Amino acid sequence: MTLKLWRHARIATMSGDQPWGWIERGALLAEGERIAWVGAERDIPRDAQPQQEIDLQGALVTPGLIDAHTHLVYGGDRAAEFEQRLQGASYEEIAQRGGGIASTVAATRAASDDVLFASAQRRARTLMAEGVTTIEIKSGYGLSEQHEARCLAVARRLGNELPLSVRTTSLAAHALPKEYAGRADDYIDAACRWLAAQHARGLVDAVDAFCDTIGFTSAQTRRIFDAARALGLPVKLHAEQLSNQHGAALAAEYGALSCDHLEHLDAQGIAAMRASGTVAMLLPGAYYFLRETKLPPITELRTAGVPIAIATDHNPGSSPALSLLLMLNMACTLFRLTPEEAFAGVTVHAACALGLNDRGRLAPGLRADLALWDVEHPRELAYRFGVNPCRQRIFGGPP
Repeated sequence: MTLKLWRHARIATMSGDQPWGWIERGALLAEGERIAWVGAERDIPRDAQPQQEIDLQGALVTPGLIDAHTHLVYGGDRAAEFEQRLQGASYEEIAQRGGGIASTVAATRAASDDVLFASAQRRARTLMAEGVTTIEIKSGYGLSEQHEARCLAVARRLGNELPLSVRTTSLAAHALPKEYAGRADDYIDAACRWLAAQHARGLVDAVDAFCDTIGFTSAQTRRIFDAARALGLPVKLHAEQLSNQHGAALAAEYGALSCDHLEHLDAQGIAAMRASGTVAMLLPGAYYFLRETKLPPITELRTAGVPIAIATDHNPGSSPALSLLLMLNMACTLFRLTPEEAFAGVTVHAACALGLNDRGRLAPGLRADLALWDVEHPRELAYRFGVNPCRQRIFGGPP
C-alpha cells in the first residue's frame, strides 16, 4: 500500500480532549484508505517511510464533511411554487393546482433513470466541492414500488461512480400518493412489502418515515419500523417538525440512529433520545426556508448531552440548499450553536447519525477522508458564507 505524508498543517482532528482536537503544527500519515498516524510534526514516527510527502504550507486539515440528511434524487424543481407563495398563494391552493410534493412525485416518475442520475450527480458534485466525502440520500419522491426502488438504485449508482460514500435510506413513508388517497393504512402495508424487496436487492441501508400531522401517525410509523427491524435495518425519523406527535420517543424505542428537525421536541423525547443514544439532526435550511419561528430545544439537548448533527436537508420543496458550509453559519446564527458544535455536527456527530464509526474524526485506523482548507482556523468555516475555501478534498487517502 502507498504511504503518504501530509505535513506542516493545522489539524482539527475532532478527537481527543483539546477543543477541536487541535494540533497547531501537525502531520498525518495515510496508508491505503486508512489513517496510519496523526500528531505533531515533531513526533512523526522515525520508522515511517512514506512514498510521497506533501508540504501543506499551513493549510487547515479537517475530516471530510458528512451531509447526513438529503433527498438528492428527484425530478423537476419547485421554483415556481416558491414564487407563488411569495405572491400570496397558500400551500393548500398550490396543492389543489397539482403542486407540492405531488408535483415532485410526478416529475420523478416521468424522468428516466439517466435523467435522475445526471441531476443528482450535479447536486452531489456541488456538495463535494465544499469538502463533503459522505452523504445520505433518501428516497420518498417515487411513492410506488417501482419508483422508490428506482430512486434508491440511482443513489447507489452515485456511490459507485463518484469518489463519494453514499448511504441510502428508504423513505416510502414520506407522503401519501394520490392513488392511495384515503387509504393510508393500505399504503403503509404496501410500503412494508416494498421494503423487503429493496433490502433483498441491496438498495437500502436504513429506513425513515415522516411522523406528523401531514405525514403518518405514530401507529403507522411503528409498523414501518417493525418491518425494518425484521430485516435488521436501522431506523431514523422525521420527527416533531410541525407538531409534537411524540415521534422521537417512539423512534428511541427502536434505537433510532437519528431524529430529524425536532422543533417541537419535548422533555420526554429528549430523555428518550439520550437513553437510546439517538442523534438530534437539526436542519437549519428548512427552518430558514419555511420561515419557522419555533426553535428546536438547543439548550435542553445540550444539557442532556444528546449529540447534535447538522445537514442540508436538500430537497426541492423546503430546503433547496446545496451548501453544507452555509448550514454551519445558519446553525450558529439561527440556532446559536458554537462553531465547534456546528462543525462536530457535520463530522463526528453526522457519522454517528449514519451509524458509521470509521469517519468523522482524524485518528489511526479511520478512513482517510480529508478536507484541506485555505483558512487558519475551522471557526472561519462557520463565520463566512458565500465563499468556498476548500482547497482539496481527499477521499480514502492516497490514490
